[in-house]
Amino acid sequence: MSKIRPSGGYRDTCAFQTATIIYDATVWFCEKFVNARSRTVDQMVQAARSGRQNIAEGSRAAATSSQTELRLLNVARASLEELLLDYEDYLRHNRQPQWAADSPEATAVRRVPYRNDQPYQADLINLTDHERWALYSPWLDSTDSAVRTNALICLIHQANFLLDRQISTLERQFIEGGGYSELLATARLGHRSQKNPADPIPTCPQCGAQMTLRTAKAGQNAGNSFWGCTKYPVCKGILAP
Repeated sequence: MSKIRPSGGYRDTCAFQTATIIYDATVWFCEKFVNARSRTVDQMVQAARSGRQNIAEGSRAAATSSQTELRLLNVARASLEELLLDYEDYLRHNRQPQWAADSPEATAVRRVPYRNDQPYQADLINLTDHERWALYSPWLDSTDSAVRTNALICLIHQANFLLDRQISTLERQFIEGGGYSELLATARLGHRSQKNPADPIPTCPQCGAQMTLRTAKAGQNAGNSFWGCTKYPVCKGILAP
């Protein structure tokens, strides 16, 4: 039986792969350029690790909880934002310039996942971690801390953009299709309808979408079952069972 909600597959996502580069680069950056006794080392490494690990954990949680998946992706996004500030602070405290977003240097880093002005992330997905690192090696292996820092700032902006887009898509899917419990109830009712065609699942009288059986949790009808639209809260259509 196939899963009701897909999960896993995070290793092949651009966000996870970019977060992996950021994590590795942060570990090696701190080893080379930050005082090992400084609390900043632990903070930066943990923020980079959190960005990567929460993407993975959120992907696995997707099988049973849309809310958990969204929460963990937002944690990953927040961790990378914290790391971004650490790198910006490093440049400022060391009086090193930050590349402008449209500078030739920043543009070169951003263009790595492109070929002939078109994204070719599908090709990058098939690379090993070492091969993917090699694409960014001219910046991330530089002996100039400002070059490494600015390149990482570019990569964090890319990862944050990808996470923002993923979070937005998941929020839209949750609003339109509901969470795991609603999908599970719909699948159960669909199975029941197939076994007993005389007891079909009704459609919403307001929008025409399939309905799902729910239980009232409050009010004078608490504990009673009712048919609710699967597009709730966008649609609030209900029927008596």
